[in-house]
Amino acid sequence: MVSAVFHSPIDATPVAPQGARGAGSTHASPTTPMTVAAPRPLAPPAAPVASASRTPRNFNWIWLRVMPPIFGFALLVLIWELVALRSGGTFPAPLAVWEQAVKVFSDPFYSNGPNDQGVGWNILSSLKRVAVGFGLAAAVGIPAGFAIGRFDFLSRMFNPLISLLRPVSPLAWLPIGLLVFKGANPAAIWTIFICSIWPMIINTAVGVQRVPSDYMNVAKVLNLSEWKIITKILFPAVLPYMLTGVRLAVGTAWLVIVAAEMLTGGVGIGFWVWDEWNNLNVANIIIAIFVIGIVGLVLEFALIKIATAFTFEEVKS
Repeated sequence: MVSAVFHSPIDATPVAPQGARGAGSTHASPTTPMTVAAPRPLAPPAAPVASASRTPRNFNWIWLRVMPPIFGFALLVLIWELVALRSGGTFPAPLAVWEQAVKVFSDPFYSNGPNDQGVGWNILSSLKRVAVGFGLAAAVGIPAGFAIGRFDFLSRMFNPLISLLRPVSPLAWLPIGLLVFKGANPAAIWTIFICSIWPMIINTAVGVQRVPSDYMNVAKVLNLSEWKIITKILFPAVLPYMLTGVRLAVGTAWLVIVAAEMLTGGVGIGFWVWDEWNNLNVANIIIAIFVIGIVGLVLEFALIKIATAFTFEEVKS
């Protein structure tokens, strides 16, 4: 009888590592001990290489972002200085305006009567009028924009009126306000209201009309109420358009209040400019111009930040 011998996998001949084999052998002998190659020492970590492009990149950033505004202001000051030299002293030079500005802002909140107050009180009074007129315009214009954009009948009804009244100059509305409200302060607020309402109505209505029709079809299928459609579908989609209208309206309101206060008097940055002109104080007029520009820039920047926070861009795949 022939007996078969089976070898367990445990008894299999071990194979030596490649580095321990002979030059001509393919298998190691069972009696030959296995030799393991010594591990190679790890190379020391390479020292961080300084980016050669870091310095040019910083230089490019400074050249493209920092230097252009500096050059722009330097050009403005140069032209200003040349105009002052050609005027023979009637137009103040930049250094003289700077010295006067230091005096003006050393005590911006003094009060020597209703017609002699510091520039700080004048700015606050103008901002208060802008806030009231703009708030009323937002309370009326944003809902009106939703209604005009939502319903085609209202859109056809009010679009001709908006097209007719929107191009009217802001100061043309001031006599109407003086006639109706019998006061300078409410007339200025009325002028701000009527001039800042149009951007909010138009942008909100355009935003409502650009809502995808699929959203409205889903609302019909789900049988949503009009309140649900406005709060859950229209408002989130229209918010970027609405904030753009608000930003444009604030800029318009700040422009209008200066002109309105020149004509109505009282306390305000526009009245301060006109009063300084009557006193032939040109340096204070130039200071007021810079103050008006800085305040408008701050308002614009704040609203841009708010609009950016609520604007969602589509992610491109």
